[in-house]
Amino acid sequence: MNLLLQLLPSLLLAADPQASALLKKEFIYENAPFPQCHASTIVETPKGLVTAWFGGTAEKNPDVGIWVSRWEKGRWTKPVEAANGLQPNGTRHPTWNPVLFQPKEGPLFLFYKVGPSPTTWWGMVRTSSDHGQTWSEGKKLPDGFLGPIKNKPVQLANGTILSPTSTEANTRPGRWKIHFEASSDGGKTWSKVEPAADLDGHFIHAIQPSILDHGEGKLQALGRSRGGKIFETWSNDGGKTWSRLSYTALPNPSSGTDAVTLKDGRHLLIYNHTLFGRNPLNLAMSKDGKNWDAVLVLETEPGEYSYPAIIQTADGLVHITYTWKRQKVRHAVIDPAKLEGKAIVGGVWPK
Repeated sequence: MNLLLQLLPSLLLAADPQASALLKKEFIYENAPFPQCHASTIVETPKGLVTAWFGGTAEKNPDVGIWVSRWEKGRWTKPVEAANGLQPNGTRHPTWNPVLFQPKEGPLFLFYKVGPSPTTWWGMVRTSSDHGQTWSEGKKLPDGFLGPIKNKPVQLANGTILSPTSTEANTRPGRWKIHFEASSDGGKTWSKVEPAADLDGHFIHAIQPSILDHGEGKLQALGRSRGGKIFETWSNDGGKTWSRLSYTALPNPSSGTDAVTLKDGRHLLIYNHTLFGRNPLNLAMSKDGKNWDAVLVLETEPGEYSYPAIIQTADGLVHITYTWKRQKVRHAVIDPAKLEGKAIVGGVWPK
């Protein structure tokens, strides 16, 4: 009997392939010099994982800065402020939505936003030549360019860096609109690509896209909308042109999402599968970007679990970071080889 009790946890784990796929859940930090955090990002460098987020007394407050932690010697380093919104005239603005990106060649990029609000912010970038230990001075992106707005860029086979981004217009009602920013010279210069125009005045308010790569120049972008569902748009020419936006069947409570294409060609989408609130936090999987399977629920307890980031590292594992109750950044590690799904039919998460 005692032996059975000892073996029961492992037997249950073996019986639940989804639980066995989740290798780890941990906090990036337990204590920090700021009470609130949000909008984490994660990247793999040649020297290991690096994460970042914005933290301060509360979102939109001038003391909010960009904080960075690195995976070093089997643990996360103490968070260090890598950027803030202090201006030459002494004014300090909040910072927002950091995005880490490691191109195939060159330094590590840290994109972020500075400004009083999402309707008035501007894009900034810093670089690191020592894998996130130290950073260059902040550089403002050219007027009209914001950099990746929440989710990571992708680097295409031809070397082009394609950043998914969006704007929130300072109008009444405010209009949300996505676009893409492309660079063929390693981030020195950028060009802008818009999705196809809407028909008959039909407009989908959408921001914060992620990019999936279906091969042979076929790309898919999907993300947050005001319409109660995740939006999508497709490109068949490597991101040079895009289709009009449309809705998927997956619900969205106007909260951030992220997605990644795995090395085996499958796609993962991390999001809140609900119409209201930012709980639960769900992971879905697809082979074609159209039909999605439920594979994992990361959080279900009361509280906010939001603004996830997702990557696959060189060893094949999947890493996810997300906001945990606005108090901490949580990190989850998943073995995608162990993921098994149940079809999501009509936007309903299966039991």
